[in-house]
Amino acid sequence: MSLPLKLSLKPGEAVIVNGAVLRNGERRGTLLLANRSRVLREKDILRPDDAVSASERAYFAIMQMYLTDEIDGPLYDQAASALSAALSSVESDEMRAMILSISKACAAGETYKAISECRKLMKHVRAATGEADA
Repeated sequence: MSLPLKLSLKPGEAVIVNGAVLRNGERRGTLLLANRSRVLREKDILRPDDAVSASERAYFAIMQMYLTDEIDGPLYDQAASALSAALSSVESDEMRAMILSISKACAAGETYKAISECRKLMKHVRAATGEADA
């Protein structure tokens, strides 16, 4: 038996659990998830209109795969296209290696690992282009 996932939520903070949006009340709260769930905090959710760069479009596609638990089909194709575009848009070997690692995680169905690595990639891209970190 695995240990439950403990989420500490700030007042008003939202989290997605298996597709349901849960929003915390007025006080700090704790949520214990006793079984395996697809969880994404509000701060890690990228909205479609905010996905403007190639790395953000890749993140958005992979995020959708994770939230819907779809590891093949149209969302996988969308993620593969976005990752290909991201690979073409970067110049450093380090970022190319990151994209290839993200692609391998997607192909293996490890979508949470892929979105975690994609968050790191987006930070690297922002630093390389001089954008402020969101």
